[in-house]
Amino acid sequence: MPVDVIMPQMGESIFEGTITKWLKKPGEHVDRDEPLFEISTDKVDAEIPAPSAGTLKEIRVGEGQTVPIQTVVGVIDTDGQSNAAVSPKIEPRAQAEVQIESDRQASPPPTALQPSKPAAPPTRDNGDKIRSSPLVRRLAREHGIDLRQIQGTGAGGRVSKKDILAAIAGGGPERLVAASPEAAGASIAPTAAPSVAVASGGQVRIVLENAVPRERMYFGRYEVQPMSVMRQRIAEHMLASKRVSPHVYSLDEVDMTRIVEIRQNTKSEFEKHHELKLTFMPFFIRACIEGLRAFPVMNSSVDGTNVILHREINIGIAVALDWGLIVPVIKNAEEKNFLGLQRAVTDLAERARTKKLKPEEVQEGTFSITNPGVFGGLMGLPVISQPNVAILGLGTIQKRPVVINDAIAIRSMVYLTLSYDHRVVDGAIAHQFMHKVKEALENWNESIL
Repeated sequence: MPVDVIMPQMGESIFEGTITKWLKKPGEHVDRDEPLFEISTDKVDAEIPAPSAGTLKEIRVGEGQTVPIQTVVGVIDTDGQSNAAVSPKIEPRAQAEVQIESDRQASPPPTALQPSKPAAPPTRDNGDKIRSSPLVRRLAREHGIDLRQIQGTGAGGRVSKKDILAAIAGGGPERLVAASPEAAGASIAPTAAPSVAVASGGQVRIVLENAVPRERMYFGRYEVQPMSVMRQRIAEHMLASKRVSPHVYSLDEVDMTRIVEIRQNTKSEFEKHHELKLTFMPFFIRACIEGLRAFPVMNSSVDGTNVILHREINIGIAVALDWGLIVPVIKNAEEKNFLGLQRAVTDLAERARTKKLKPEEVQEGTFSITNPGVFGGLMGLPVISQPNVAILGLGTIQKRPVVINDAIAIRSMVYLTLSYDHRVVDGAIAHQFMHKVKEALENWNESIL
């Protein structure tokens, strides 16, 4: 009996997914709940289990293709075994509620006594509705792009996220895509407003006046490697963060000698009792919690002219992956003891590297920490992870000569760098926050066993 393999919905705000890799080939046997394919969404990369045991009969959506949720991406022949869909169908009412919620989040808050209404899908000149997800429509609104001018490449002419990102990258839908790497290498960057002309085949060409030639990229011996979906999302989010938040940086150094000694003296017992490796990260998280409690504006988000002060402290921890970077979130970190923080760090990092994270586990962060020091980096100037207003960068801990009471001593030191959004955080607050973190680390008095 054939069973459809469905593109699942990995969270309420996710309406499409990209298949990055099939783990089975047509004709191969697959067990129920065995990883069948990998997908990439706006939030996470994940392995999707097989809905039933049987033989993979057909692959309908190839690697690299982006399709809406509930799309049939493959078929399993169960040979009479029980079948169960990997993702249940969503009732029309539930779909409408998800649609309304997504549009509500993508639009500015309505004024008092005016109920919010989901934006109606735009239509083309001939009256046909433009098929697109709320995310695509939000991106179009933010970048002033008319969806009517974009030819959708998705199923049934749907305008996919790939289409809108291509339009944004090209300065809008009125663009000409280079037909070859050589043409792209000879592209030029405009210094004046372009005029638009229609070329043969209905393609729109930008005519650039007073343009300055750009350096060629395709020359000599080279290899072209397309960005992975995750790499594209990272690029998109980092560019958006730099565009939205005026970044300012503060630097301080902390004497970690006491904590290095505590860890060295207790790590064997800690690992024996809890079956967990003892790392430095929980120490830094605890210190940041103290700083965020003392200066709540560091634990906030900006919405237009409103500052949202979050009561929960949800710490995002940047995890380096072989294929990119992801920031899983420790929810309600202020409620956890030291052991709970270490357990959360270890669990989220392991599941991030095995593609087991859920979309909600990379959302709702209120402050972020990144650790270039684990790779030997002395310090870094990280980009703020939106919608946070600050991120702390940890350098490597190393022994250095320092002056203490007019004498030179060898101490374990670390540089901390804070990137913060100058719209709401001033230098005075940032440095007071850093001093609080420094104080908590240098005067550590919490038991870790």
